[in-house]
Amino acid sequence: MTQAIVDTGPLIIQSDHTFMLETAHPRYADCRDFLASFAELVKSPEFIHTYRVTPLSMWNAAALEMSFDDIGKGLERFSRYTLPANVITDMREWHDLYGRLVLEKVSPTHLRLRVLDEVLLPRIGQIAEVNRFFGDSTADGWLIASGQRGDLKQALIKAGYPIKDICGYDAGAPLEIDLRDIDLDGQAFTLRDYQQDAVDAFYQGGRSTGGSGIIVLPCGSGKTIIGIGTAARISGHTLIITTNNVSVHQWRDELLAKTDLVADTIGEYTGLEKTVKPVTITTYQMLTHRRSKTAPMRNLAIFNHNSWGLIIYDEVHLLPAPVFRATTAIQAKRRLGLTATLVREDGKEDDVFALIGPKRYDVPWKTLENRGFIAEAVCTEYRIPLPREEEIRYARETKRRRYRVAAENPLKIELARELIDLHTEDHILVIGQYISQLEAIAEVLGHPLITGKTKHAEREKLYARFKSGDLRILIVSKVANFAVDLPDANVMIQISGTYGSRQEEAQRLGRILRPHDRRSCFYTLVSKGTDEQNFALNRQLFLVEQGYKYHIRYY
Repeated sequence: MTQAIVDTGPLIIQSDHTFMLETAHPRYADCRDFLASFAELVKSPEFIHTYRVTPLSMWNAAALEMSFDDIGKGLERFSRYTLPANVITDMREWHDLYGRLVLEKVSPTHLRLRVLDEVLLPRIGQIAEVNRFFGDSTADGWLIASGQRGDLKQALIKAGYPIKDICGYDAGAPLEIDLRDIDLDGQAFTLRDYQQDAVDAFYQGGRSTGGSGIIVLPCGSGKTIIGIGTAARISGHTLIITTNNVSVHQWRDELLAKTDLVADTIGEYTGLEKTVKPVTITTYQMLTHRRSKTAPMRNLAIFNHNSWGLIIYDEVHLLPAPVFRATTAIQAKRRLGLTATLVREDGKEDDVFALIGPKRYDVPWKTLENRGFIAEAVCTEYRIPLPREEEIRYARETKRRRYRVAAENPLKIELARELIDLHTEDHILVIGQYISQLEAIAEVLGHPLITGKTKHAEREKLYARFKSGDLRILIVSKVANFAVDLPDANVMIQISGTYGSRQEEAQRLGRILRPHDRRSCFYTLVSKGTDEQNFALNRQLFLVEQGYKYHIRYY
């Protein structure tokens, strides 16, 4: 049956729950901003952007108190054709499910789960993974021990039932934090408009429905600044969890430069120093460290034994399973997750929703690029033949070993040299997956190498030389994938990666997106006609979805 055209709007809604948005339409920007509130961006190439609605995306919208009537009216306003009845029905059911299960505080030791739907009440009671948390029955639900708050939310969302949590948060120990007007470098400092909007969206005016959730912004857009702005808004003891010791120091430097905090108020809890202060910065690895596989993770106690008013999860999409479990015990704290992408290759985005909170704020990469807040990047993939001997090795290996043979194609070293020679005035990162490959490149090209084995002091020294301009080329392992601030880098040569990880591709591109007066170039080197080329197609997917074009070249 042919749908009737009701308007010349930019949006086509299809019965498979996908939405197609025409980018050249005069109302494109208004419709894009509207869709961001309740739909997931799937693809964003040049002309048509594709979105998808899911139960999780609709629960996010409901958690942000976006009414379904407003969603429906917006769809009618932007849609080119009549709305598919099945899509609207499903969206309404998903949206309306949020809020039927409400978790509220009844005492310091107990919470109450209220089921505001008499049909759902017996269903919830029969879910084995859930009813083990139930204490005494009430007229419309059950009492829950306060310490089970996170476990219950996680179990229920796995069963398809989101909880509206209105228990609120412990205030935590107070700590006055004010932002500077002039930073320590003598530069004027203020939050950009979207950074301030992100802080406001997270905090929700201090209401019980705010104070937990995720901010999604591209690398180089200032997620650290948003974290600092949030800490200043809450002004309480703050725990910051990040990915490595370099990032710990970067957070510390930014806090000192952009706030009135003094050094004595900031502690580092790492392998080098274990100091807990009103603001403490640590790593996921440190929190989950144990002496043996069966030993307890004693460092996790700092989650519970301190009166934190805010916990910030940097690169929240990387949350390892042990920290997920620890997070279930600290639901009474305000929790802010920061990430460039919520993509998880294991599909556990619903865990992030249940344990950290809904996505509170998101801005498309291209929007910030068009406004000049992140750099425009040119992405090029070079497809390189395997030498004859390597081709024979590749054919004889197992599937897993074939990928490494292709990734370590020796011709990549010569191409990397040619690309470096092409960028004589640029600041270049050469990044890869395999240490032996990186060591060979470092030896042949004569540039310094940073891996996980590089001592911390040497790593900091090399990063400092790169920032100062004394060093123009660095070879790095995957330790540079996350939370490393090298603002002058504008060229990346990716010689190998972690199979088809879209997440890694996004993070690596993010290393060269700080605005500067030189063009940013992202090169990926893959072996032609191999499994590596097939995995590269998946790696490209995330960037293509963000609107980046890939040029293909042959070597």
